[in-house]
Amino acid sequence: MIAVVIGYDSIRKHLAECVMNTRGIREKYHPYGCVDRYKNKVVVLAGGFGTRISEESHLKPKPMIEIGEKPILWHIMKEYSAYGINEFIICAGYKQHVIKEWFADYFIHTSDITFDFTKGNEMIIHNKHAEPWKVTVVDTGLNTQTGGRIKRVKDFVGDDTFMVTYGDAVGDINIDELLVFHRAHGKIGTMSMYNFGQTKGIVDVGNNGIINAFREKSDFDGDLINIGYMVFEPALFDYIEGDSTIFEKEPLTKLVEDGQLAGYVHKGFWQCMDTLREKQKLEKLWEDGNAPWKLWKD
Repeated sequence: MIAVVIGYDSIRKHLAECVMNTRGIREKYHPYGCVDRYKNKVVVLAGGFGTRISEESHLKPKPMIEIGEKPILWHIMKEYSAYGINEFIICAGYKQHVIKEWFADYFIHTSDITFDFTKGNEMIIHNKHAEPWKVTVVDTGLNTQTGGRIKRVKDFVGDDTFMVTYGDAVGDINIDELLVFHRAHGKIGTMSMYNFGQTKGIVDVGNNGIINAFREKSDFDGDLINIGYMVFEPALFDYIEGDSTIFEKEPLTKLVEDGQLAGYVHKGFWQCMDTLREKQKLEKLWEDGNAPWKLWKD
């Protein structure tokens, strides 16, 4: 079981006292800690094969599959950037060159450029529109498991609190609230959780085959699932052995056993992109201008 150790009402009360301007600079401190978000790096797991959406992943890594002409990885980064977090460590693996090449071209693609061939092929950059991102793309191995990928970027993370998320899901998670929640409970890790709900009606059947009760599905049905958007202290690395370590098994299980993992329940929007149908769902939301994860202004 994952322990939720701090009351949400208390967290939100203290969060409200953390006054921040639109650039994310702290203007007031609180004992629970308005976290200095500029120090928080985001580790994005982006090295898997994406076999369940092979219609597109045979050409590119799943995080590079596009929603509205931009990779879902870009959407995830924009979510964090909306909260003033602009440093990312991408754990690449399968077709990692695609990710590197996309970022190598991104600055040019988001700028106006003059190519002056009269001066020896001089390139002049005008009107730069790229985000103020610092992006480190690390080849963490083709067959490395999720835990091993995180372990491999230890030197890039450093000694500060850092964040971890998956490169195939978007949501409207309140990153400020998540970070304050993490600071408040003082544990090594915080996992964001989401109730995906029950998709069908509920039937209670007795041993004799007679239906005792039936009701329609409820928002309270279903189990909480891990949706990424995690926060950790560097002590996490001590729980990961090597490349073969599956992060969602041994490390998280041991953190739970040690009472070092807390759960932050997200009650807004969240959606993964495991299948083509889910991609189409996200695409439709974006095209209609109804994407809940779009927390930034154009």
